Amino acid sequence: MGRADLLGTVESQLAAGGSVILTGSSGIGKTAIVDAVGAAAIARGERVLRVAGAETDRWISNAGLADLLSQLPLSYLAELPEPQRVAVDAVLLRGPPGGAGSRARLARRLAWQALLERCADDGPVLVLIDDAQWLDAASADVIASASRRIGSSNVRAVVAERWPEYGEAGKTEPEYGDAASRVSRRTNLWRVSLPRTGQPARAAALAPNPVLEIAVPPLAADDLADLLDLYELPARAASKVQADSGGNPYLALALGGAFADRTSAAWRPLPLPQRLHALLRDRMAALPDDVRETLLLAALATRPTVELLLRAGRTEAERDIRVAAAVGLLVTDGSLVRFTPPAVATVVAESATAAHRSAVHTALAAVVTDAVDRTRHRALASADPDAEVARSIVTAAEEARRRGARGMAAELYLLAADRTPPELAAERLEWLVAAAEVGAAASRSEIVTRAADAVISADSLPAHRVRVRIALIDLSGQALADMDETFAAALADADDDPALTAPLRLRLAWQAMIDGHPLRGEPEADKAVDLAHAVGDTTTEAMALAVKAQLSRVLGRSDYVSLLDRALALPQPALDGLLHLTPRYLAARFAVFDDRLEVAREDLFRMLALVERGGGEELVGVLRSLSEVSASRGRCRDALDFAGRAIRVAQEAGLSPGPAWYTGAVAELAGGSITRAAAYAERGCRASEQERDAIHLARNLHALGQAKLRSGDARGGVATLRRIRALELGQGVAEPTVVRWHSDLAAGLVAIGELAEADATILSARSAIAHRTHNAGVVARLDRAEALLRAERGDIDSAAALLGAAARRFELLGQPIERGHTLLVAGQVERRRRRYAAARAAMGEALAVFTGVGAKPWVEQATRTLALVDGAVTDTIPAQLERVDSVKAAAGASGVVVAGLTITEARIAAMVREGASNREIATRMFLSVKTVEATLTRIYRKLGVRSRTQLSSKLGGD
Repeated sequence: MGRADLLGTVESQLAAGGSVILTGSSGIGKTAIVDAVGAAAIARGERVLRVAGAETDRWISNAGLADLLSQLPLSYLAELPEPQRVAVDAVLLRGPPGGAGSRARLARRLAWQALLERCADDGPVLVLIDDAQWLDAASADVIASASRRIGSSNVRAVVAERWPEYGEAGKTEPEYGDAASRVSRRTNLWRVSLPRTGQPARAAALAPNPVLEIAVPPLAADDLADLLDLYELPARAASKVQADSGGNPYLALALGGAFADRTSAAWRPLPLPQRLHALLRDRMAALPDDVRETLLLAALATRPTVELLLRAGRTEAERDIRVAAAVGLLVTDGSLVRFTPPAVATVVAESATAAHRSAVHTALAAVVTDAVDRTRHRALASADPDAEVARSIVTAAEEARRRGARGMAAELYLLAADRTPPELAAERLEWLVAAAEVGAAASRSEIVTRAADAVISADSLPAHRVRVRIALIDLSGQALADMDETFAAALADADDDPALTAPLRLRLAWQAMIDGHPLRGEPEADKAVDLAHAVGDTTTEAMALAVKAQLSRVLGRSDYVSLLDRALALPQPALDGLLHLTPRYLAARFAVFDDRLEVAREDLFRMLALVERGGGEELVGVLRSLSEVSASRGRCRDALDFAGRAIRVAQEAGLSPGPAWYTGAVAELAGGSITRAAAYAERGCRASEQERDAIHLARNLHALGQAKLRSGDARGGVATLRRIRALELGQGVAEPTVVRWHSDLAAGLVAIGELAEADATILSARSAIAHRTHNAGVVARLDRAEALLRAERGDIDSAAALLGAAARRFELLGQPIERGHTLLVAGQVERRRRRYAAARAAMGEALAVFTGVGAKPWVEQATRTLALVDGAVTDTIPAQLERVDSVKAAAGASGVVVAGLTITEARIAAMVREGASNREIATRMFLSVKTVEATLTRIYRKLGVRSRTQLSSKLGGD
């Protein structure tokens, strides 16, 4: 899965008579590739001989050779000269034991070479050697000898070798091969686990020349997502597994299997599966002491880097990190070290004694440059309760919190609680609550759940229990619909206390809005405003007013501006992980909806500077908005970059993936790939449905509908966009400036001939935005869709006028991609007017616009469309229009009425009359076959015919 390009490279090398060496860390997928190559060779009729090394067999002489010999016909073995046949019989245990001397060794070498040449006489031979690092030395000697001397290009090999790991200290294997290729386990080339340049020594000796080495890379995110679909994981869990596995399919499947067995919420932390824990422990045990010591320092450090490890005295840190990376324990990002999965750090720490860990923390405290980090290490160096130490840790936590380093702050609050003596029980509970609240802002689920469980199970105050339950609610992200039990428990503890109830009512308003019930959310927001105002909680009051403004806007009301102004007039909430829910952030989002993109961009950049260190939901929210603004402004590279960062942060923190995947789809539609956009949107729809996130379900459906329309699946795109209309009707939403699906649906409806529904869609959207001050962007989109409708009805001149006005609007708004899209449609309309020079000019201008902003998928579409006008394809649109005229003329001469056919229907009818198949028609008109079939059904109904033959006859065909 996800190895098509790599398999193509392997097949090309084999087809040229060469061999391939596959290298990579354990679990990266080498065996799967060997399997696929072998299956393809068998399908071609080639002889495939396969052997797989095993650690338990590596000391059994000739074990691998025996496996290979057993796959050959007995008649071939019988043809060997007697000395060679005797040697083969000894290997297969069918005769007396063979000797260990040089004569027996030579006989085995000659026999294997002769057998390969005999097989090559019958046709191509492919030798597959998997796990070559475990192949016994005697077998390796025989195979290497034949590989050096074989004279037939019909014999090739694919050898898969794990990047060698440190083995058992002091053990050696017999050497094999001649002096030029001889390698021993005593040499570092075989013993040290490092990725190498050049061919691995053992694997290179086993494969006939020419040899191509391929390092098998981690699976891409999309391919890993497809792999995890096997477990039908919740999308949020699958997204987290992708990040934790580092693209290693074995790790991904092991973690995915553990998630598949769980019953708790996807955002709760999961213990490392026992099988995976044992595997990682074994890998650690196989490493030498100095590498394990370096890994221990990295595991206990707050932010491990190579530079920090060097300062701590690990002079071979770079080598040690490469060794650990080769066996799949970690990855590096520049000098930053990241364990894969992150739980590896726990396994590493558990492998050391308490005294050893204490010494390492002491050493790290001496070399870290940050005072907060130094306090953390000093506290971790001793597990004894100490009031003074606990308070010093809290001081450090508060400093980290002020800096925006909330993950560190949450860890320190929890550490302070752990170091608190019994006589400070009240302070301990406060620090646990702080750990939960700050941890939720940093999306540190393991800290939040541990602190919340400790508070709820203790003899704590109701206020403490309400606060930690609010932290759990905030941690759930978009999955608020799953938090009913937590809400009920928190409301019971709040007992109508307005200070405690106000923040809960605010979150109930969020829950209703996300769940697709904005009308239910309004009274909750009203209660939150009143309760918060009564107790002077301006933070909750401001955010509740922001929710009311958002609800007012999506419900089509006009008071959202005054509501937002009231929210902005209050003291702004502290930056404590909820920036994405504040009036300030909502004001930037409203600027996006109003097409005031430059204002939004400036505000968002200021916010990004404030939250970049904090991470979590607020960082993802700002990055997502910057990506969407960049896509609208035609800054495609920026859009892809911001979207990629948002997706990475969401995955690593285990956040709801639907919002970030939507942003990825939007960025890909602008400057990436339609296929990737569709993949992101489909996954975003699935994630949003699982979490009952109606907001991002509609947005992902919009992106998916656009992707389908632009890839030629007009009927599929229309069906997808109709789902949004149904959702919004059920919710009472009446705001076309937020999710701008109306114009896209109308354009799709025109493409499939549903003109009346297209007209109604446009009229409905125009009515909804009539009272909006900032509606130019939506108006221009609707104008473009209406131009398509008018052109389809034959009113070409007014369609061209609408498109000209829309293009000017987009230019004034600073939205080059939308302007280019409009010019592209204008070129198509000019083509219908048979003004081919004007059509070429409009399409050429569109192509120049798309090229200038790096809108790759639009460049491809414009190039393809322009080629039609320039005659680069055989069946041009002008030629199709000429055939439409001929259809109408022939029909008129025979008395057939065709006035009821749209232009698209008439074009299809013309091609049917000429004998074109549905697929040929679809290709010529950039439609799907299903769309052509549906259009033909309407044509049959309108003209009263029941078949292609009857249609052709009625239109005057042969």
